[in-house]
Amino acid sequence: MWMKDYFKTELNIPVYFEPHPFTFNNKTFLIGHGDGLGPGDYGYKFIKKIFRSKISQFFFGILPPYMGMSMANFFSQKSRAQTGQTDETFLGEEKEWLIIYCKEILKTTQYDYFIFGHRHLPINFNLSASSLYVNLGDWIKYDSYGVFDGEKLELKYYKQ
Repeated sequence: MWMKDYFKTELNIPVYFEPHPFTFNNKTFLIGHGDGLGPGDYGYKFIKKIFRSKISQFFFGILPPYMGMSMANFFSQKSRAQTGQTDETFLGEEKEWLIIYCKEILKTTQYDYFIFGHRHLPINFNLSASSLYVNLGDWIKYDSYGVFDGEKLELKYYKQ
């Protein structure tokens, strides 16, 4: 969120702060982090606006790194404590806010694949006969990731 232009200037990697459309092998994708999308979660959406403000970024930037990291860890732990076990459970089609978001987008724009990750739970959900929502999960608890082979997108799990 606060890396400014580091990836772009140092690594020549673009950073998208909102979901971005892509096309690969004539398949359309909407790819994004997934935070703050869909209905609800108004507390997170409010705090996200504060964190993304130039003023917050300025003050965070002048803090010694240990203080900034302590604050970031505090807010992260507070968020995890609030969501509890819901991060680990599929809530159902009507309650999964990224599924609701994807279905709203499909009303105006067709995508073959929606790929997000904020939810941390691996989810592979058919939105329609021609559209799939994949939440990538994470590399810590689920060892999950997505693979597009040029034809189809699959949610996979690393097995040692």
